Amino acid sequence: MEDAARRLAQIKLVHTAVWAVIAGCIVALFPSIAFDHRALFAALHVPIVAEIVVLAAFRGTCPLTHVAARYTDDRSPDFDIFLPRLLARWNKEVFTVLLVVAWSWAAWRWLTV
Repeated sequence: MEDAARRLAQIKLVHTAVWAVIAGCIVALFPSIAFDHRALFAALHVPIVAEIVVLAAFRGTCPLTHVAARYTDDRSPDFDIFLPRLLARWNKEVFTVLLVVAWSWAAWRWLTV
């Protein structure tokens, strides 16, 4: 495997791992709400908020995307991450909706009781 392809694969692997942690935290918000684990709900926000800050600082893109772009001319939605193309394309929208739903549910559950 040539050096650029190897580096791109390494970046994609790291990017996918970071994505899995953030996505997992967002999904885990739902059982934390359902089982009234407020401390877990709060702790799950540490990586989520860190990701939001990073994305805001890089104008909505992951810095790993910029690094991966150095190693390929491909700009398909999944060029920088090991995700299905459709999910890679709609990733931010899907997880933003999940996050808003989780926050709304938590607010309703914990502020109306």
